[in-house]
Amino acid sequence: MRLPLIPAAAAVVLLASTVSAQAASYAIDPTHTYVTFEIGHFGTSTNRGRFDKKEGSVELDRAAKTGKVEIVVDTSSISTGFAMFNKHLQSAELFDVEKFPTMKFAADKFVFNGDKVAEVTGTLTLLGKTNPLTLKATNFNCYENPMLKREVCGGDFEGTLDRTQYGMNYGIDWGFPKNVHLVVQVEAIKQ
Repeated sequence: MRLPLIPAAAAVVLLASTVSAQAASYAIDPTHTYVTFEIGHFGTSTNRGRFDKKEGSVELDRAAKTGKVEIVVDTSSISTGFAMFNKHLQSAELFDVEKFPTMKFAADKFVFNGDKVAEVTGTLTLLGKTNPLTLKATNFNCYENPMLKREVCGGDFEGTLDRTQYGMNYGIDWGFPKNVHLVVQVEAIKQ
């Protein structure tokens, strides 16, 4: 009489392990993750910069179509290729890195297109203020890394933020745009 319970219990355990196998935790790979920004310069050209130091984590469940992400960026690691411009961006007029050494993107709303992440919605905390931010995927994939022998997931994500919502008003009176184009290239390694 106990024999029918054993296969049923085994099926429950197998089902539970299959479901939990879909959910995974990943660590941001800083060598394949870049946070860059673009902003117009007097309607003539585009200023670009990136942040060289960042860390974070991703939780992804492709079967349930859910996820979480957190990326923390060291704002003092800003790099434009020009030291004087970097110093100005780090100043209190813009990123104020002495007072606010990090910015953070945290999201827990993922939109999928099939089995691929299409959009991530969360918040960006910058200069002590937190506002909603949505990043749309222009590319997303997961693959088995042949060197690490582990799964890696990632993609290219883009969004636009209004810097004045964070109190970053430098140059607005001169005609600098308030909107900043944010591009995040991210890869994360399954833990």
